Amino acid sequence: MTETTTGAKTRTTAGTTRGTTAGAFVPRTGFAVPGRIAVSNRAAATWQTATLTEIRRETPHATTFRFAVPRWAGHLPGQHLMLRLTARDGYAAQRHYSIASPPDDEGHVELTLDHVDGGEVSGWFHGVAEVGDEVEVRGPLSGFFAWPGDRPALLIGAGSGVVPLMSMLRHHRVRGLDVPLRLLVSARSPEELIYAREYGEETTTVFTRSAPDGVPVGRMTAERLAPLLAQRPPGGWEAYVCGSNGFAEHASRLLVAAGQPVDRIRIERFG
Repeated sequence: MTETTTGAKTRTTAGTTRGTTAGAFVPRTGFAVPGRIAVSNRAAATWQTATLTEIRRETPHATTFRFAVPRWAGHLPGQHLMLRLTARDGYAAQRHYSIASPPDDEGHVELTLDHVDGGEVSGWFHGVAEVGDEVEVRGPLSGFFAWPGDRPALLIGAGSGVVPLMSMLRHHRVRGLDVPLRLLVSARSPEELIYAREYGEETTTVFTRSAPDGVPVGRMTAERLAPLLAQRPPGGWEAYVCGSNGFAEHASRLLVAAGQPVDRIRIERFG
């Protein structure tokens, strides 16, 4: 991932070109551990037009962009897409972005982007994009980090690494799934906690720079992770970790030291 914590890949300024759509895609919901979920090569390879319909500020540096994609063939929580912007002179830029919305949000996808200093694509989104603008997208992409909702999920994210995990959490809520799901999310401060209003009892927050009175400040530790691992359901957790390289390494080491099987830790990293 080259630009943002949500898995970005390129973009340009001004108008965009248009694409065609793919045929129907029905995701497979069963998969072995470890393994990838099958994705449709046809759907992933076909560009289609996405129209920006809503812009929501999440934190001082992160914003959610909602797109109408009428012919979107569907995705699984945790998957990402490729986005392309094309300037009037024909210059095009592409980025990969994790999808924040659940697959239940038919005909729409949401992306939450950090504003990266000097970022070509994120700079356009945060400084130029307006409702009604069109971009091109193709996907969904990658089955490795996807969660179909068929097994207990332990989600661990930092910063905008929480974006694909939020797709999983939202799907779990929309469907009213009984399968256990827990989320640990790390942020520098309450002001930088993306989706702060959406978290419930399933979520543990860790603040590394500043926190409300009475809340400890510091890096995620084995002690903070232990209560979640202690809730281990029958069959164990499938762990999903998303964040910077440093955070991903730190979290995965903690999981392994606590007894989580290596082949049941799925990692998506950036930076």
